[in-house]
Amino acid sequence: MGPLDKIRVVEFAGLGPAPFCGMVLADLGADVIRIDRASLVTGAHTSATRYDFHNRGKSSIGVDLKQVRGQEVVLRLVQGADALIEGFRPGVMERLGIGPAACLARNPRLVYGRMTGWGQEGPLVGTAGHDIDYIAISGVLGAIGDSQPIPPLNLVADFGGGGMVLAVGVLAGILSARASGEGQVVDAAMVDGSALLSTSTHGYLAEGVWTDARRSNFLDGAAPYYTVYQTSDGGFVAVGALEPQFFEELLSGLGLRPGDVGEQTDREAWPEMRRLFEQVFRAHPRAHWEELFSGIDACVAPVLTLREAPEHPHNVARSTFVTVDDVVQPGPAPRFTGTPTLVRRGPSYPGRDTDRVLSVLGYSPEDIGMLKEEGVVA
Repeated sequence: MGPLDKIRVVEFAGLGPAPFCGMVLADLGADVIRIDRASLVTGAHTSATRYDFHNRGKSSIGVDLKQVRGQEVVLRLVQGADALIEGFRPGVMERLGIGPAACLARNPRLVYGRMTGWGQEGPLVGTAGHDIDYIAISGVLGAIGDSQPIPPLNLVADFGGGGMVLAVGVLAGILSARASGEGQVVDAAMVDGSALLSTSTHGYLAEGVWTDARRSNFLDGAAPYYTVYQTSDGGFVAVGALEPQFFEELLSGLGLRPGDVGEQTDREAWPEMRRLFEQVFRAHPRAHWEELFSGIDACVAPVLTLREAPEHPHNVARSTFVTVDDVVQPGPAPRFTGTPTLVRRGPSYPGRDTDRVLSVLGYSPEDIGMLKEEGVVA
């Protein structure tokens, strides 16, 4: 059932990091109940819901949060929950009557997880933003790219510094509540989380071994032994030969000797080293280099596309990608020996589980029918 079996989480439907957090918790076995807007309930899957993998493994109930009786449904859910996660702007939940004060009054052990870009206080809290904006002011975006910054998809703030940090915060809060009997609010801000992910880089900067400029350091593509090279067929290979022993294996695989390229850490030698590496890698297709470096500790790997990745033998052996309802998607992580994880079911469409969830909360069939008739739930 997963390590989080018997943990119940109430999630308010949204986009990006909060649903990702809920997916991670559901993958690990938590009972995640998503609250969708009643107006979105259609009673069936659409293409948008079928492929929204963040909603896999969850139940869904449609509720009109603007109605007092809808808010009461939420508070009933909160009574039996370990945690609540929401991704609205600061103040929205309070205006709906289901902010931290109201929910903790109903369940003092509740962990109230809040996911925002700018956090719950600060001069930017009322400003709209997206992943790119949060990593812009945390300094991360400015460190990635070449002549200009390049967005690293929306992986850094939304998911790494957002959803995953929120998941850690919620789990830490649950452990604290079980020890103390007291719940609390978790303020997870993507600007904070993305800054946290750059901790080691700030350490290098403080030490003086990192330059505060793009593509001028050993991990940002400037070093010829830690970068990407194009092959003769238009493919790419990734080279990460940081340590001297791996660098020696790289040279050997490329048919080069140390004297051909100069000292690995000599920055003045890097331009010629890169030119030589580029020339050699472009002499053969990607498959050639993948086979040549297979089993060799040179830290060379083919750069796979999103469609190619699920077919790589290592990913196949580990079930890194899984097929759910005939759709390929990344599988749960991490792995557990005693409480195996799995995707229990595909994404839920809004309102799929309304009747069942309300029954568990003690509503009678007559009550449920009346709530639906009044548009409180759907």
